[in-house]
Amino acid sequence: MSISASTRLTLTAGAASVAMAAFLVALKLWALGETGALSVAASLADSAMDLMMSLAAMVALIYAAKPADEDHAFGHTSAEDLAALGQAIFILISAGVIAFAATKRLLDPNTAPLKAQASGMVAMVVSVILTLGLVLWQGHVARRTGSKVVAADRLHYLGDLLPNIGAIISLWASARFGMGQIDSLVAIGAAVMLALGALHIGKGAFDALMDRRADPEIIAGIAAIATGWPGVHGFHDLKTRTAGSRVFVHLHIELDGGQTLREAHDIGAGLRRAILNAYPQADVIIHKDVAGET
Repeated sequence: MSISASTRLTLTAGAASVAMAAFLVALKLWALGETGALSVAASLADSAMDLMMSLAAMVALIYAAKPADEDHAFGHTSAEDLAALGQAIFILISAGVIAFAATKRLLDPNTAPLKAQASGMVAMVVSVILTLGLVLWQGHVARRTGSKVVAADRLHYLGDLLPNIGAIISLWASARFGMGQIDSLVAIGAAVMLALGALHIGKGAFDALMDRRADPEIIAGIAAIATGWPGVHGFHDLKTRTAGSRVFVHLHIELDGGQTLREAHDIGAGLRRAILNAYPQADVIIHKDVAGET
């Protein structure tokens, strides 16, 4: 697949994600107005978060694709981390508001019962079906393009299915058995899930902004490639850092000092290509040193 075709496919997945999230927000706003269910409110907050993340992912895909320039020698991928950190803060606040409202309703003996549960269940079932369709499409695009942004967005939508199903169960229990308390319990559970997800997203974004090293598995994989590469007598100062979906790699390799510059270049270029083939998200710089003189 050419680069342009891959980019178009990735942007298609991003646009589908944004459109789906916007539709689900509108659908759940209607369902919340019909039912007054906090479990639906929790699912609505989750979809609103999805919309923000999908928009940020779309912008990140476009902005991060910009080549490095004089002011941004390492590219523009840190924009993804800034967006993710802002989203994490928003999610934490939303989770706190939902948990507070749900706890207050749970402790209030005079809470008004839920209403129009059937309409709410229909809306949530439609939400689940559409989300499953989006997840299948994103999986196809991620496999074809290798896009980490699309893959991460897909995982997030997979995680959304549980709050949606929880809202359906709470509405059903309220309509069937008059168990309105389940709505508050489901909302509290969804709020906890939102908070945990926000902390995970926020930590990853903060680590990247602080130039944290790449995943140890990636570092070990790069080391294994360099260790067995023909012509490389050793390596040192393997350093990595992350920025958005990119991993920046700096590596010093030790070569025979008696070989020609062309031979040394070919060894380094071949090693760089091998690392990029294994980790397409990497940006690799290789320094060449004379073996025994480092």
